[in-house]
Amino acid sequence: MTEAAASAVPGGRTSLRRVLERWRIAPELGEALLLAGTELLSNAIRHAGDAAGSPRVTVTLADGWLQLDVADGDPCMPCFGLDVDGEAESGRGLVIVSFLVREVGGELTAFRAGSGKVVRVRVPAV
Repeated sequence: MTEAAASAVPGGRTSLRRVLERWRIAPELGEALLLAGTELLSNAIRHAGDAAGSPRVTVTLADGWLQLDVADGDPCMPCFGLDVDGEAESGRGLVIVSFLVREVGGELTAFRAGSGKVVRVRVPAV
């Protein structure tokens, strides 16, 4: 991961925090979304890399749902499974995000978009 790419994660987190605060999202839900957004953006940068173009983060609030999308140009779909190697130094982030999202009544999905993919977190905006 390049230094420029790595610096995009804190900036993305700050931007997301500002949006959630402006929308007056409950702090507990906001923290869960910040963690999820940070992990998804980090993964997009780490796995898609510069060759696949910059990841795009979109957050929307509509019909009682808060939706966070992280899109990148890598066609490789993420694995949300629970079969994490206990000795591995990475690979736990999506498991944690999945548990966290389910705990607040939401869902974590991924789908193909163009030549890449979108990883989506959708939670009730309580």
